[in-house]
Parts: sequence; structure tokens; C-alpha cells
Amino acid sequence: MERSLRAARVATFVYFVLDGTLMGMWLVQIPTVEKRVGISHATLGSLLVLLGLGAFLGMQVAGRLADRLGTRVVVPAAGVLCGAALVLPGLAREPWALAGALLVFGFGNGCLDVSMNAHAVHVEKAYDRPIMSAFHATFSVGGVIAALVGARATSAGMSPAATLGAAGAVGVVIALIPARSLLTTGPTASAAESAPIESAEPTAKRRTSARRIWILAALALMCMLCEGVANDWSALEAKNILGAPAATAAFAYGTYAASMTIGRLLADRVSRRFGSAAVLRYGAATGAVGLTAVAFSPWLGMTLAGWAVFGLGLSGCVPQLFSAAGHADPAAAGANVSRVAGLGYLGMLAGPALIGWMTRLTGLNHTFLLPALLLVVAAVTAGILRPGAERASEPESEPALAQRP
Repeated sequence: MERSLRAARVATFVYFVLDGTLMGMWLVQIPTVEKRVGISHATLGSLLVLLGLGAFLGMQVAGRLADRLGTRVVVPAAGVLCGAALVLPGLAREPWALAGALLVFGFGNGCLDVSMNAHAVHVEKAYDRPIMSAFHATFSVGGVIAALVGARATSAGMSPAATLGAAGAVGVVIALIPARSLLTTGPTASAAESAPIESAEPTAKRRTSARRIWILAALALMCMLCEGVANDWSALEAKNILGAPAATAAFAYGTYAASMTIGRLLADRVSRRFGSAAVLRYGAATGAVGLTAVAFSPWLGMTLAGWAVFGLGLSGCVPQLFSAAGHADPAAAGANVSRVAGLGYLGMLAGPALIGWMTRLTGLNHTFLLPALLLVVAAVTAGILRPGAERASEPESEPALAQRP
């Protein structure tokens, strides 16, 4: 059993790396595809909304399928779909074709994102200790792999279709290899596990549980909105506000991404010792301090330090929310994760657009005070992750839950 559990954990790492790599391969090819299709930045921005819409729909579908069919079936299927769909943006030569390609690729990516997170919840539960943040850290590793491979392919003169097609084909193979190592989950196992609780649980308590999931989803929206702001605006802020050269300004995002990865590698240990509520509370507060420093920084060094503090603080927040949603009800882990991830993903898409609109009213750096304020709200609301927040009337369950986000 210990060996099979270890194999399931390794397999989950593989799928997180795969998801990060497939998405990263598309991101690296965006400038080339934009030029090939012959569209403006504004048109590309509109088409990218379809990528987000497809991902959101995929999350909702995959979450429910994961609960009905089991993650052992849905995760590899979603990986195959995502890998196969990756070539489509590279083949597009017209805006309408790129729109359809992004919708399909986004759908596949959303399916893989939610199903692998749902499986990660089951693995974490079997380990009986926090391990979710480490999974999310390996997603960033996939992005690094994509950047290196994509840069090499571009320098070799490969077309987007060839690059994305080759990466997608490799992704399909990789999606199938670790499938047998995944845990067997599904309605039978989950229902048997949760039946004693569900059979005695009154309707009022189920409503309380549903409210808790939506609160977690709202917190995910706040935190992932902040992630989206860092992804799209960190380098531009350093360049436009501080006058840093483009090459130097890129270090703003690089510093944030590096500290985010390091923080996620450490967050599980912190969560195990102090609890997931503490990770969210102090992490969000730390992120707010870092982002506020960026907003008022007159020097590049202070700005880079602010992004590092922001990334470190924010790093453990989203994994704790995903984990808490999945553990809230083992029989509906996929559906609950899809709700939290879906709303969070919408926040990641809306954040950059909101900042862009706010720049009409104030300087880019000062717009960062809004996401900083959202992190303060998240810090104040972090008590929702406390073990007794959902089932205060069941003290016997607290020792087990205390070890999990």
C-alpha cells in the first residue's frame, strides 16, 4: 500500500508538470501565432478570453466526471485531450480558427487542471498530511521546461504548428504512462467513506458546507486575481513607472515567480506545523505588504524585493483553498474543487483587465493597492480554514482534520 501511494504521488507530480508544460508551450508561441494570424494585440486579448471560457467550462465538466467516474479515468483522459488540442492554435491561420482552437485547448486544460487537483486531494488525504503546495510548485517547473524547449524550437526555426504538435504528441504519451499508478477513486469508494457522515448530516449542515465552499471560491478569486496582476503587469510596472530597461524589467516577474515556487515548496511544512488557516492568514498579509511596497517604491531594488515578498506570501494561499474544498466532502471533491478553481480562474483573467481599466484613473503602481486590499480581506477571512469552521459540532473529527488544509 505504501509503495502504491508513493507511486500515486509521483504520478500526480507528473500531471502537474505536464499541465504547466503544455500551457507554457502555448504561452511561448503567442507572439509568433499572433503575427502569423495577422491580428492586433487588442484582438488577441479578446481571443484569449475564449481560452479562459473554455478552461472554466472544462473545470465544471471534469469536476463532476471525476466524482462519477473516478480521477483515475478522468485525469489521463484530460491529459490526452489537452495534449491533442495543443496543436490547434499552431494550425490556425484565421482569427475565427484561432478562436475555436483556443476554446478547445482551454477546455482540455481546464479538464486536466481540475481533475489532477481532485486526485491530489485524494493523495493528500491518504498521506494524512499537507502536500498540495508541492504539487502546485511542480506546475511552475513545467513552465520553466516550456520556456527552455520553446526558445530552442524558435531558434531552430520550427513553425508553431510543428513545435506545438510535437509538444502535444509527447504530452499525449506522457499522459498515458503514469495512469495506472493513480489512485482508484469514484462514487463507490467516496460514498462508502463518507456515508456515516452524510446519512446523519441534516439539511442545514449541508447548506453550511455549501456556503463554505463558495466562501473558499471567493477567496480563491481574490488570491488568483492577485496572481494574474503579477503575471501581466509586474514587468510593465518596472519598465513604465521606474524606467527600467525591458531586459531588467523582466526580473520583476522572474523574482515573483521564483519566490512563488520556493514558497510552495515550503508551504506544506508550514501548514503541517501551524495549520492551513495560518498559511492563508499570514501569507495573504505578507503578500499585501509586498504589493504595497511595490506600489510606493521609487527604486528598482525595492520593487524587486516587494515582488519577492509578495510571491512568497501568496505562494501557499491557493493550494490551501483547493485542498480545503476537496476535503470538505470526499464524495464531491471534484465538483467542489471545480467551483473553487473555476471562480479563482475567472479572478486571474479579470485581474489584469481590471488593472488596465484603473490605469485610466491613476498610475499603474498605485492600482496595485486594490489587489493588496483584497489580500487583507483574505487574511481577515482565513478562519474559514480552521478545522472546526465547518463541523464545530463534531470535535472527534478535529484531530484528523488539523493535519490537513
